[in-house]
Amino acid sequence: MISRNADLKALEEGGYEVAVKNGHLVISNVPYVNANREVKLGTLVSVLQMNGGETMTPSDHKAYFVGEHPCDPDGKTLESIRHSSRRQTLGKDITVDHMFSAKPKEGYRDYEHKMATYVEMIASSARKIDPTADARTYVVANSDEPDPVFNYQDTASTRAGIGGLSEKLAMNKVAIVGLGGTGSYVLDLLAKTPIRELHLIDGDDFLQHNAFRSPGAPSIETLRGRNKKVDYFSALYAPMRKGIVPYPVYLDASNADLLDEMDFVFVCVDSGIAKRPAVERLEEQGIPFIDVGMGIEMGDDALVGVLRVTLSTAERREPLRRRVGMGEAEIDEAYATNIQVADLNALNATLAVLRWKKLVGFYADFEGEHSSNYTIDGNMINNMDRLDDDKEN
Repeated sequence: MISRNADLKALEEGGYEVAVKNGHLVISNVPYVNANREVKLGTLVSVLQMNGGETMTPSDHKAYFVGEHPCDPDGKTLESIRHSSRRQTLGKDITVDHMFSAKPKEGYRDYEHKMATYVEMIASSARKIDPTADARTYVVANSDEPDPVFNYQDTASTRAGIGGLSEKLAMNKVAIVGLGGTGSYVLDLLAKTPIRELHLIDGDDFLQHNAFRSPGAPSIETLRGRNKKVDYFSALYAPMRKGIVPYPVYLDASNADLLDEMDFVFVCVDSGIAKRPAVERLEEQGIPFIDVGMGIEMGDDALVGVLRVTLSTAERREPLRRRVGMGEAEIDEAYATNIQVADLNALNATLAVLRWKKLVGFYADFEGEHSSNYTIDGNMINNMDRLDDDKEN
């Protein structure tokens, strides 16, 4: 990446120990003066804004620093760059101590301009104490290996400063059972997370009606190809990420062991009998999972209904057993009328993925609900089977 971008290459050729790590630009061994007038070495970090593998003009003038807060030669804090001091994790192996803010009138032209400017503001004080202090070590630093998940850097997380939080989502294997309307939108959301492998299980073909309640915009030629859903969606997300594993089969008792090595599973199938093999195997293996459902019907010239999301963990299986029927003649009431609409499928999937992200600590989870219903009329979300409910009982 450094060799492909003139501004990054200029920093490296200028002698700086520059590396690209987790969507951040890092310069190591930057001399600075601490409050005791000692010359120390710190690390300068900037969010790296890119598009198509090429650096953009920095719109963010802030930078981060690892070490004590830089001072002037007299040991007084450099107020010209001071912004805030708070230890925070920006991404794997990147934990910073301070945030700086220094914006030239015309902004920064590129990353060479930005990083060299910050280095000079910090290191100039160190040179007044030690004339040999220099960030230009001419040591070639090691940048990241190619991303194991994405085909290009996740600059959305780094830009938002939540790279550290995103690592909580980095499970090894997650499966989606059923790639209908809701399951396909679950995939769309999970594809943007650092899960290493996404296992897709569905025996259906991708047909014309599927195009109207799933992500993307397939051509008529694609529909005429009559691809399996798992193959269609694998190809759809392959340009963005690796690790999509398709299984063009219906999950039943004979192949339920496909779920055995999963860290988490989303069950997105309609009937109770279709859910049963997955649910029983997941419970037997102690694997946490989420089951989703939609109950939509025609009211007085308008649709009404409820979306359901139910979490099942090894510690709490009973909420799902109470709320999801799995008898031979039973169809989950959520799918009883088979009315599905793309926006409701997308919302049901979003609520399911939100619940998973709360479970792993990406979002705050104060109630610990294991089931929730969204009611269209009234726009209400009702949390059930909360942790407090257990205490009350």
